[in-house]
Amino acid sequence: MKTQTTEEPKKNHPLNNVLKNNPDFALPIKEGNVFEATLLSKNNQTAFFDIEGRGTGILYGSEMLNAKDILKNINVGGKCSVTITLPENDEGFIEISLVKALWQQNWQEIKKLRESGETVMVKIISANSGGLMTDLYGIKSFIPVSQLSTAHYPHVEDSDKSKILEELKKLIGTELEVKVLDFNAKAEKLILSEKEVTGEGVKKSLEKYHIGDIVDIIVAGMADFGVFVKFADDPSIEGLVHISEIDHKLIDSPKESVKVNDLMKAKIIEIKDGRVTLSFKALKPNPWDEAEKYFAINQEVRGVVAKFNPFGALIALDHDLQGLIHVSEFESSEKMKEAIKIGSGYDFIISSIKPAEKRIILKLKK
Repeated sequence: MKTQTTEEPKKNHPLNNVLKNNPDFALPIKEGNVFEATLLSKNNQTAFFDIEGRGTGILYGSEMLNAKDILKNINVGGKCSVTITLPENDEGFIEISLVKALWQQNWQEIKKLRESGETVMVKIISANSGGLMTDLYGIKSFIPVSQLSTAHYPHVEDSDKSKILEELKKLIGTELEVKVLDFNAKAEKLILSEKEVTGEGVKKSLEKYHIGDIVDIIVAGMADFGVFVKFADDPSIEGLVHISEIDHKLIDSPKESVKVNDLMKAKIIEIKDGRVTLSFKALKPNPWDEAEKYFAINQEVRGVVAKFNPFGALIALDHDLQGLIHVSEFESSEKMKEAIKIGSGYDFIISSIKPAEKRIILKLKK
């Protein structure tokens, strides 16, 4: 009869099979590890969990209080994820947190949403002049104004922050369909976008338009930097007319040329990433093309002071052109404003004319 060696039981010990099939089981439990645990018992002060057969987890104190709502939905025998906060306390238990485990799970879900590009519905909780606040999987989230759809973007004049806030507050309590735009779990930063959702549809609609097309638009709103417009035949498409594309002459504000709800024609000058840039001035005759036909160096002209700027004063001339008299002609801006008044007419001498640069330099006739 063969004598059994001491190596055979060790080799065939049931624990060896467990370790072979579950290599992670042999690794020590560390703070921050996340495991699936089974609820063994609970009362108002404490809850005990079996942590995958590795030991007994205990939930108590502030962690018990914070997990109160989570525990309501878990019965004895039920499973949930737990995060290790202390591998072994003085009583031999493994201290755990349900809230931290849920927090980690939620950030993983957010990561999946970002990678997949899936959309989710969120309810708007509050607003400030910069955007809307909501939460996703219990994590505070922000939708910047720039990431709102055309329908919800606050088109207000002069970019007045108080008016922007008034418009955004109207969205509190509503649900928006959004995508995860950016996130940082460590910084607890989560940025959402509604525009990313609607943008796909807009890109599809834009396929029938091309650079150079002339379209009917409706002025939807204004800002210091330009005019927001909607396509008359498809209001889901919104574009921007930059202030430099409103007119051939210099203007300080879009309000000088257009009003909200004006129906106008504009030329498409760029289509990029679902965004459309248009021009009003491209459809207007350029007075600078004929500037040298009407004006010449040393010519005496009559002009009206239109406005002051840091460089001097803009002078309205005939043929829808503007000239500039430099502040250096008066030594200082204060003396300039004493010598000439906005709205008044004066005689000037042209000292330089450069149509390509849209520039006529003037001197006050002595």
